[in-house]
Amino acid sequence: MECPKCGAAEQDGQAICTACGLVFEKYWKYHPRPGDEAAADRIASPPVAGRRLAGRLPSRAGTGGGRGPLAELLLPTPKAEPPAAWARAVLFAVLVVWGLWFITSSVASNAVGESFLHLVNLPFHEAGHVFFGIFGQFIGSLGGTLGQLLMPLTAMLVLLLKTRDPFGASVALWWLGQNFLDIAPYINDARAGELPLLGGNFGHSAPYGFHDWEYLLTETGLIRMDHQIAQGSHLLGSLIMLVAMLWGGVLVYRQLAAGR
Repeated sequence: MECPKCGAAEQDGQAICTACGLVFEKYWKYHPRPGDEAAADRIASPPVAGRRLAGRLPSRAGTGGGRGPLAELLLPTPKAEPPAAWARAVLFAVLVVWGLWFITSSVASNAVGESFLHLVNLPFHEAGHVFFGIFGQFIGSLGGTLGQLLMPLTAMLVLLLKTRDPFGASVALWWLGQNFLDIAPYINDARAGELPLLGGNFGHSAPYGFHDWEYLLTETGLIRMDHQIAQGSHLLGSLIMLVAMLWGGVLVYRQLAAGR
């Protein structure tokens, strides 16, 4: 036989060319042997990347099909779990009714501040002052608001990305929107100082800096825009809550439909 690379004559059955060191079996794996036309056709027409062979790849039916990873993260293929689906439906109905009441209440009424959820938000507000206080008085004053916003935001990200519970994440998103509504009356009160503060004080009688948003807006020169900023916070929170309710509603509907 003749080496296909250097042309040196070798004995039949020789594994390696003694002249150039070519390993014949590796060479024939990617090159047609002399007279082997079928191998030449296979090498000339390699399989197309991604081509499906019948019976080789599992069906994707029921696993999200061709949906992208974001769609599967936010709206995963539902499981047929009737008890859990109905429990979520009840919770969703409560959040819708409660959320619409928050949204339609005026900022001046402080309906959000007088609700049960305000007592839930308050510890995170005060913890924010403690945590962010190390960065100075201004960031420390802003830290109360940051604390009560970061808590539901963190809960939403953990539920969505770690535990893969999009419905729980939608509830946390609803809570985030509610917190924007919760801080709106506090911002609105920056000049008036009529809302009761922690410890029984009022903004108009407390030392300067005790009322977070009086201090923040005065220091930034925005004190005359307290009502507009409060309305903006209320509007943003309302939009977030509506998105959360839409998201949660779609998830509940899909899970109920899967159990039929």
